[in-house]
Amino acid sequence: MKVTSISRKLLTRVLSFYFILTVSVTGIQIVAEYFNTKNHINSELLTLEKTISGSLTRAVWELNTQQAIDISEGLIAIPMIKGIIVTDEANNIITQMGETISPEKIKAHINDYKKDSKGISSITEGLFGHSFPLIFEFSGRTTSVGRVILLSSDAVIFSRIEVGIYFLIGNAMVKTAFLVFLFTLAFNKLLTSPLHELTEQIRQVDLDDPEASKLHSMNYERNELNILEEAYNNLIDELVDFKDKLAISQRETDLAKEKIDEQNLQLEQEVARKTSSLSSTMLKMEVQQKQLLKQKQSLQEENIRRSKTEKTLTTTNKDLIHSIEELNKAKERLLETEKMASLGKISAEVSHEVSTPVGISITSSSYLLEQIQRLKQDLEQNKMSKKSVADFIQNANKSAELLTSNLNRASELLTSFKHVAVDQTSDKTRLINVGNYIDEIIQSIHPKLKKTNHCIKVHCDESIEVYSHPGAIAQIIINLIINSITHAFENINRGEITIDVKFHLNKLHIDYKDNGHGLSPEANERLFDAFYTTKEGKGGTGLGTHIIKNLVVDTLNGTITAHSEVEQGLSYHIELPDMRS
Repeated sequence: MKVTSISRKLLTRVLSFYFILTVSVTGIQIVAEYFNTKNHINSELLTLEKTISGSLTRAVWELNTQQAIDISEGLIAIPMIKGIIVTDEANNIITQMGETISPEKIKAHINDYKKDSKGISSITEGLFGHSFPLIFEFSGRTTSVGRVILLSSDAVIFSRIEVGIYFLIGNAMVKTAFLVFLFTLAFNKLLTSPLHELTEQIRQVDLDDPEASKLHSMNYERNELNILEEAYNNLIDELVDFKDKLAISQRETDLAKEKIDEQNLQLEQEVARKTSSLSSTMLKMEVQQKQLLKQKQSLQEENIRRSKTEKTLTTTNKDLIHSIEELNKAKERLLETEKMASLGKISAEVSHEVSTPVGISITSSSYLLEQIQRLKQDLEQNKMSKKSVADFIQNANKSAELLTSNLNRASELLTSFKHVAVDQTSDKTRLINVGNYIDEIIQSIHPKLKKTNHCIKVHCDESIEVYSHPGAIAQIIINLIINSITHAFENINRGEITIDVKFHLNKLHIDYKDNGHGLSPEANERLFDAFYTTKEGKGGTGLGTHIIKNLVVDTLNGTITAHSEVEQGLSYHIELPDMRS
């Protein structure tokens, strides 16, 4: 019969379950990312509706087809807009650009909107649209003058989430390969090899020399295998004792037989006299035999009891290994969730911050186009005047300035966040200017900072450059600032954070300090412990400072210390080596 390895069978089941779980979670994340991106596009289409509805309504009402075409051309230039259809109140097409659909589908889409008033719906496979009416208000009355259909496609969604999908799949593959290697190594070292060693020694047992058959393992840890080894060796010792007792009994029996033989020589003459003596001797032998049987039965019961104990210990060992594995998995998931949650919060806030200048820019451009069209009409109708030209130039300058400032603002926010976000999702090292990079990090979390009155002061020489992991440094700085805002500055209207950076003896020295509430001596000692938090039950995970220490020590090969007193703030001293050598 083929022998099946318990450790290999257990390892296979654990890894199979993990693989299925990883594939399922990755698939769910991809689907969630798809629907989240689609909802985001929907919100962008709603913003466009608010921006262009007024201009398009006026153009359709005034039968200004050229202005409607110009606005449509501006919209079709937006990457997420794959097509635009503008109709009049009779559903006749005024202009149609980009992706096209048949008039029957246009009417069906409009009828679907009238039934349930939804702004976005699927039109064809891979194509969906957002429809809204053009309502003109005149003398307190509203009139529907037409309708606009903005078309987008699944290709836009996939282009936005393509990098994220590749990252999710790659991350899952790397973690899976690492865990397969780690579990295989651990199972072989802790279970397979010790069990094989004990099994081979048990197979070589010699009943003639039990003392030489004792188990001698190379594992010096106190575990279930050691207990099994001790139990087996104790059984061998009892077996040796039993053999000694049995030998003594055998010698006693031999002596008794010799006495019987001697008495047999006199038996013929003293039969009557020795009968009673012989009966007494036989009775003693029966008693000895019963005692031997009792000893044998006791030994068998002891063997059964030890077998049950061995099975219990094996089961307990399996449960313990499974519990440790589940605990390690839970810890890894919590660390990864904490990291991605931090990046997701910053992304949402930056996205919200960028939408304002972009919306203002679109409104300004629409207003500028409207002013140009009005000036053109005055020119065609010979209504041009010096005052109208001056007003146009003044309004055009203001619109251009507003458009330029808001687009520059959006570009700065996106550039800072892109650098920080790319670095946090990459493990590569590169040469960074520390002062400029810290400014980019602070700029990326500006949406969160502007909601408070707290200020950040950075003192760093512009010439300081270091070769290191920028993503790890960014996550450390972000976590430190967020911890100060969330914990140190609670109920404080205006807090102050100071970051001093120096480069000395080929090491980067970062001194971070806030003037918040500080920590008690007990909390300061447990500051870097995993799952320790002063916000238990209030959303705190207790992983923020633990992640910071892991990044400093494990990823950056540095050191970190903390000092705090109650109502005296909290300070960190971080030393990071230059990784270029």
